[in-house]
Amino acid sequence: MADEPLVLGIETSCDETGVGVVRGTTLLADAIASSVDEHARFGGVVPEVASRAHLEAMVPTIERALKEAGVSARDLDGIAVTAGPGLAGALLVGVSAAKAYAYALGKPLYGVNHLASHICVDQLEHGPLPEPTMALLVSGGHSSLLLAPDITSDVRPLGATIDDAAGEAFDKIARVLQLGFPGGPVIDRLAKEGDPKAINFPRGLTGPRDAAYDFSFSGLKTAVARWIEAKRNAGEEVPVRDVAASFQEAVVDVLTRKAIRACKDEGVDHLMIGGGVAANSRLRSLAQERCDAAGIVLRVPRPKLCTDNGAMVAALGAEMVRRNRPASDWDLSADSSLPVTDPHVPGTSSQEHEHEHGGGGGDGHAHGHAHDHDHVHELSKDNLYS
Repeated sequence: MADEPLVLGIETSCDETGVGVVRGTTLLADAIASSVDEHARFGGVVPEVASRAHLEAMVPTIERALKEAGVSARDLDGIAVTAGPGLAGALLVGVSAAKAYAYALGKPLYGVNHLASHICVDQLEHGPLPEPTMALLVSGGHSSLLLAPDITSDVRPLGATIDDAAGEAFDKIARVLQLGFPGGPVIDRLAKEGDPKAINFPRGLTGPRDAAYDFSFSGLKTAVARWIEAKRNAGEEVPVRDVAASFQEAVVDVLTRKAIRACKDEGVDHLMIGGGVAANSRLRSLAQERCDAAGIVLRVPRPKLCTDNGAMVAALGAEMVRRNRPASDWDLSADSSLPVTDPHVPGTSSQEHEHEHGGGGGDGHAHGHAHDHDHVHELSKDNLYS
């Protein structure tokens, strides 16, 4: 284990300031500072509020993660950070912090993809990912089916949402039901006391001529909102628990149905589910039921690792180091629409260096990157970190 790369990961794509420390595929620390309470009164995430919260939480959260892991910043073999996709301002805070720490410490920097990180985090729970990996990622901003032959360099989108993501639909229906924000956890809780067959809500994009792997939850959201409105206009009580259960069932039915189909079509015998909505209990149970019936192995991280966190970024960063992927340039910037086909952002000069010297990762351990960053040591940093 001592020979495995020790990497710190920073995640600031939305409203969670996440900092994780990972050694290889072993999680040492997962510190999170959430600003969700500050957004609750607005009924959703406010980008400027999120950015300011990240600024305030960044250094204390990094210090807390290092203390929890029992390591010094000087011990790190690399620093990974979410470069995108996400909220531009929030991403910039994380990227700027990661660049500052990496430069001051003389460590290689890895700008990684938020979605690829959600896949890689499963290594901390269930060991190395099979290759290829079929992943269903579901969150407030994304609903995607991805095939990843190599999580560090080859991630292929099979399908994605064409409108509202699953988590976004949960938040909007919770708002209509006046359940507060975020909507996922409360709908999950109430649905356990309701009847999922009480109301037959539509299943979007499940017709024979519809895109096999794409998702659409806008129509479902509208149908549920109109059903609730009709009840209220008629002076009738809205059966909140039945609505929650029926709505939730419509979402997870579509998600799992398409994921199983993708596995069968691609000849993949396992399915990984990640993202915030992967914490939903009904999604987990229905996915397990359908995977068992289809002979597919299901991999789902524990709920805490499904939501945005620094551990997932550190996990992907450690894998980048282990596979000798080139470090990112110092001019790394945030990309709010970074495509999932780019698991990480090495930068032009890093790619040229890899071509000229046979790889930017040295001997496979992060210490091999030290030669790429010798110029950093021109600065005197002896008193900066212990």
